[in-house]
Amino acid sequence: MDKTKSVAEQNGLGICYANGLQNGFNSPQLSNGTCAHGSSGSGGGSSSGSHSGIENFHHLHQGLQNNGSPAKRCRLRRRMDSGRKNRPPFPWFGMDIGGTLVKLVYFEPKDITAEEEQEEVENLKSIRKYLTSNTAYGNTGIRDVHLELKNLTMCGRKGNLHFIRFPTQAMYRFIQMGRDKNFSSLHTTLCATGGGAYKFEEDFRTMADLQLLKLDELDCLIQGLLYVDSVGFNGRPECYFFENPSDPQNCVKRPCCLDNPFPMLLVNIGSGVSILAVYSKDNYKRVTGTSLDGHTFPVS
Repeated sequence: MDKTKSVAEQNGLGICYANGLQNGFNSPQLSNGTCAHGSSGSGGGSSSGSHSGIENFHHLHQGLQNNGSPAKRCRLRRRMDSGRKNRPPFPWFGMDIGGTLVKLVYFEPKDITAEEEQEEVENLKSIRKYLTSNTAYGNTGIRDVHLELKNLTMCGRKGNLHFIRFPTQAMYRFIQMGRDKNFSSLHTTLCATGGGAYKFEEDFRTMADLQLLKLDELDCLIQGLLYVDSVGFNGRPECYFFENPSDPQNCVKRPCCLDNPFPMLLVNIGSGVSILAVYSKDNYKRVTGTSLDGHTFPVS
């Protein structure tokens, strides 16, 4: 490895150390944003299917703007209207339930029309106001205002992404809050990843009448890194590397555009450590890391 690149993103999605073969990780299907949401209904569906739907919606939107043919624009508009009908209802959440912290991402729509405002149920308004008007929730919940991503387009809607965290040991209070705010009247399924998605699955069901759609943690890590690189941080590159890292006098922090990084090593540091060999956005393996008790172990 003749050059080491480190990519550290502040949104709780992990830290990546790439091997410097090529800069990269820019997925067209994620350039319009990945939908982090709780889907209505008791079913689920694969994460790859939801990404594909988002990608198609993005391409339809671009085609409607750029194509000059009235007949084609009419067809695209009909397909976009169909895509809007199939969008999951608000609120949109995603959760990473780790061993130490729960990381919650919330999409706040900013393009709500007057008609939508009138039709929006009071429960949904209450949740949005509660989450966006506070920076602290109880004694342990914190919204990291400095990490907020503004003016993003996700699933065809414009809005802001908020990042909220609280200790995993406070999970039962969070579930009780969901029950008290009658969250199940808006959703019956929430998207979640991390070991806690399995640990607390039954508690969500019995205490708050909510189902967890469990997503693979390492899949989410890679998709999250792709997404962070595609949107940047409010107009600034979010990923970076150090030039001349072994020379303190000449070490310089440089922005890193991830266009084609494969193969690469991705290091995720949380309660434990996972080191992934990533060959493409859908092809990777965990080569080593730590177990839950902190001991290092190899993976064949």
